[in-house]
Amino acid sequence: MPKQKRTIVIGSGFGGIAAALRMRARGDDVTIIERLDQLGGRARVFERDGFRHDAGPTVITAPFLFDELFELFGEKRSDHINFVPLDPWYRFYFDSTGEQFDYRATVEDTIAEIKRFSDDDAEGYKKLLTASEQIFDVGFRKLADQPFDKLTSMLAQIPSLMRLKSHLTVSQLVNRYMKHDLMRQAFSIHPLLVGGNPFNTTSIYALIHFLEREWGVHFAMGGTGAVVAALRGLMERHGITIRCNTDIKRINIDNRIAQSVTTTDGEVIEADRVICNADPPTVYSQMIDPAAGAKGKIIPDSMTKYSMGLFVLYFGTKRTYPDVAHHTIWMGERYQSLLHDIFNKKILAEDFSLYLHRPTATDKSFAPDGMDSFYVLCPVPNTMGGQNWNEEATALRDRIVAALDRTIMPGLKQSITADFWMTPDDFTNDYRSMHGAGFSIAPVFTQSAWFRYHNRDRRVGNLYFSAAGAHPGAGMPGVLCSAKVVENLVNRDESAL
Repeated sequence: MPKQKRTIVIGSGFGGIAAALRMRARGDDVTIIERLDQLGGRARVFERDGFRHDAGPTVITAPFLFDELFELFGEKRSDHINFVPLDPWYRFYFDSTGEQFDYRATVEDTIAEIKRFSDDDAEGYKKLLTASEQIFDVGFRKLADQPFDKLTSMLAQIPSLMRLKSHLTVSQLVNRYMKHDLMRQAFSIHPLLVGGNPFNTTSIYALIHFLEREWGVHFAMGGTGAVVAALRGLMERHGITIRCNTDIKRINIDNRIAQSVTTTDGEVIEADRVICNADPPTVYSQMIDPAAGAKGKIIPDSMTKYSMGLFVLYFGTKRTYPDVAHHTIWMGERYQSLLHDIFNKKILAEDFSLYLHRPTATDKSFAPDGMDSFYVLCPVPNTMGGQNWNEEATALRDRIVAALDRTIMPGLKQSITADFWMTPDDFTNDYRSMHGAGFSIAPVFTQSAWFRYHNRDRRVGNLYFSAAGAHPGAGMPGVLCSAKVVENLVNRDESAL
């Protein structure tokens, strides 16, 4: 009888949890290690003065990926977590005109909304969906859970990538079909949800349009924190060892084999395979001895592009805002030039665009009676911009509150309570994210598929990555698929022995 494999998973974000469950379902002895005091990574939960806040991800767009994790053990996700569909999916507020646009759960309702801005764009949206479906059929259905560990894997996809015009950016693709400036903004923002600039992110990411249409946009009652709690229960029921408050100092590699990990407390934990849910650039620069011979991706570090940073403002209100949707995209007057400031010039401008999350629109348990819970996500430069967040944070908070008070949340200055925030410095310190990037490396073409961090190290045969910085990328569907890629690689590696 073969010896049971000992698998160490570093990091307990959704990619790490999914990898741990998939390895346990194979029969491995699995330990998942988290440096924070609770599971979830960016999906942890904050509780302040009776208000609950999901720290990071809030949008569930491919619920079957969670269903699969429970099905591995003969269980049903619906017995543990309730996913509810949202409508509208997102409400856009355009500060330049004061107009609102609801991105709705049906094509017909969305088209009716588009027609308020442009009849031509209503037809253009149908064509955009067709183009998105074609990209989705290749980019998601065929490739999202498949390894890109060999150049031949990438070369085999070149005809499809050329046919789907992957050399275009998301913005260029959208602009082929949408002509109204505000509609162009609304339908090109999706790369920002995974850390990319629509003006240089490969149009492969336009598949998100059809992904949303295929399964809808959902919210987990109790929030993503409830999802993490349910997955923790699943891990505990099936014998996965969970260790929080444990940080990894070193992955010990000998003869190109990961032998063990060493914690910052000096404990050595032996392993037959190591799976990293931690940020890949951090793993390679801080957890692996350069002499060990590990190699993560083709593009050198000096040419690596990182996603933007995030300023996340959490707060409660002493009243409710029933006219504010569950998800609101608050678009400032500038679009392309603002993104250029953030991504390229790395300067913190006075203006901004925002994502506003109001979970109490769907789940009243997030706040005391008669109150609301919110968080605002504001894209900002990552720490390569050199901002002093000890000085900038309070001023940015005040500008955001004033803008919301002036527009969609009148009286916010008087009703806001229990507010606090995270900056790119916190992403560096709490999540060990390189340069405080909100979504690891950016999803540009030269950092996608084979060019991205490989799901298995190119030289260390038992070192794997199930993370936002690895293939296929950031976002909940991305990291959950990353765990499937790791499983496929492990199965292939085991069958080759």
